Amino acid sequence: MKSDFTADLLHWYDEAAADLPWRRTKDPYHVWLSEIMLQQTQVATVIPYFERFLVAFPTVQALAQAPLDDVLKLWEGLGYYSRARNLHRAAQMIAGDLDGVFPQTADGLQNLPGVGRYTAGAIASIAFNQVAPVLDGNVIRVFARLADLEADVTQADTRAQLWQIAERLVPMTRPGDYNQALMELGRTICKPRNPLCGECPVQAHCLAYAHGTQDERPVKTARAATPHYDVAAGVIWNDEGKLLIAQRPLDGLLGGLWEFPGGKQEAGETLPECLQRELQEELAITVDVGELFTVVRHGFTHFKITLHAFTCRYASGPPQTIGVRDFAWVTPDELAQYSFGKADREVIAALDARKNMLL
Repeated sequence: MKSDFTADLLHWYDEAAADLPWRRTKDPYHVWLSEIMLQQTQVATVIPYFERFLVAFPTVQALAQAPLDDVLKLWEGLGYYSRARNLHRAAQMIAGDLDGVFPQTADGLQNLPGVGRYTAGAIASIAFNQVAPVLDGNVIRVFARLADLEADVTQADTRAQLWQIAERLVPMTRPGDYNQALMELGRTICKPRNPLCGECPVQAHCLAYAHGTQDERPVKTARAATPHYDVAAGVIWNDEGKLLIAQRPLDGLLGGLWEFPGGKQEAGETLPECLQRELQEELAITVDVGELFTVVRHGFTHFKITLHAFTCRYASGPPQTIGVRDFAWVTPDELAQYSFGKADREVIAALDARKNMLL
């Protein structure tokens, strides 16, 4: 079954493979960069970021030498910012400790920050022709249908079984093309809903199709309800017409990005009270909280927030880096020089809209 399945899949890939910029080279820097960007992100979204990154940082050495703020600014809007921080750390490791040479095995690649088993297998097989398996969301779906797995794919023992399938099926020849074909099959044909079984090149090997259970695979435990938090932020002006922004600590959510300072509302406090407390705890300042400026709703991977941004007037206390990495007083036009998360960029858009109304 292995040789027939592999042959059918590769034959389809040779005819139907999408022309993607990172497939035009085996340069490990390009392959690595694309695989990091593609983690939990759609291909169409990644392409322009990938191309801009290579213009700004054409080599791993250029990326290693760049300030982290520049890397985060170029990553802005791509999300999952820990990927950018890990990318920068890994580039510094490769350029420094490894003398600019990428590890060529899956085991060696997993020593790089941000590179897990799946990403290591993808890079090793595509860039170095190593016989290494991959298992991402798309491939899990393909294998769960191929084997008609009734077990929950979110469970550790089932995931181990899927890795065994992946290891067994990866071919000795063209492992990189095979792994890319698997991922492309899951992305374009073996979709989460309404899979295009009539167009599937490996339909003859699929037990779920044979049993009519393709819409029931893969089996997953229902997710718990997503938590929601109210957050207060300050659009804080001083007497010189400048705004106070703060940089988040490097570790944790949105690490290294800039924001309008504030934080999560606690039980029993109003949003203005929340803002006053957070500003004291993070920056040791007091402000006069004014009107509600704008409200932004945003979803992260495991929770959602409603961000309430208030217009504030700086009152007292020199800002201190207590709960933040850095702070800056900037003009509205200078905000574009800093990297912000999506919710804060919507606050900036509201500032721009108000400014344009006054022109």
